[in-house]
Amino acid sequence: MSEEIVESAPQTARYATGAMFGVSAVTIWATWIAVTRLGVTTTLSVYDLTMLRFGAAGVLLFPVVLRKGIALERLGALRLLILVCSAGAPYVLVAASGLRLAPAAHAGALLPGSMPLFVALLSAVLTRERFTSSRLIGYALIAIGGAAIAGPTAFSLGETQLGHLLLLSAAFIWACYAIVLRASGLESLHAAALVSTGSLILYAPVYFAFHGLHGLDAPLRDIVIQTLFQGVMVSVVALFLFGKGIEILGASAGAAFSALVPPMAALIAIPILGETPSLVEQIALLCVSIGVYLASGGKAPRLHMLRRG
Repeated sequence: MSEEIVESAPQTARYATGAMFGVSAVTIWATWIAVTRLGVTTTLSVYDLTMLRFGAAGVLLFPVVLRKGIALERLGALRLLILVCSAGAPYVLVAASGLRLAPAAHAGALLPGSMPLFVALLSAVLTRERFTSSRLIGYALIAIGGAAIAGPTAFSLGETQLGHLLLLSAAFIWACYAIVLRASGLESLHAAALVSTGSLILYAPVYFAFHGLHGLDAPLRDIVIQTLFQGVMVSVVALFLFGKGIEILGASAGAAFSALVPPMAALIAIPILGETPSLVEQIALLCVSIGVYLASGGKAPRLHMLRRG
């Protein structure tokens, strides 16, 4: 008995450390959903917000790229491009467009909620990863919660439904980042630097060619808040924390923590956006939360343990 406890202690500590990184990252992302929706529905366009995000993050992390290089020999040109695009400007453009059209509670369930499903699917296809029954149940609960959020009008044509489609597309794009990051073995900060700097180099010329300095027409307060939050907290801090979680827990388990964003995002959206989820949405969010616990490696209570209690 004592030997089993000693052997399980390192695994427990490792899971706790990975969970700490994962929860910290998703807390920032939950706030990002509300803050981004507020920005793109008030004074800033999706294109402005993306420029502010990678303008700040690209400059801040450029020294890291200078010091560590672009990892072309490790990644190859194709995987480097996938890494930059799947967590960089293309991802943000698609995700922010979805946030402009769909409520924060919907975004919380469909964007981070479906990420672990796409990561699991890609892992199963590309790396033949196998999943325990608990994880499969978790993925099923996340899917059920997402379906409940979409509701019976999921296949109708409207702004909200288009927002749902964009959010699911963004989730798949991010799942590609998680898979490539895991396979590359890159340090989290190095990966974040490649994403931010690469996005700045690729996106800035396109933005200024088509939109000029339109973003500067927004109130200075909004520009400063979005620049600091998008460019520092989300693009640097959260991406680093997420990368550490992936390193410790693996792609599927690490990414599953992102599904904790739904309840957090729904709660944060109440004071910031005035959006209160309906009873059905609250139940769906609870379903997703239970699903992420199981999908991230949490153990379901066993019947014999319950009987002893």
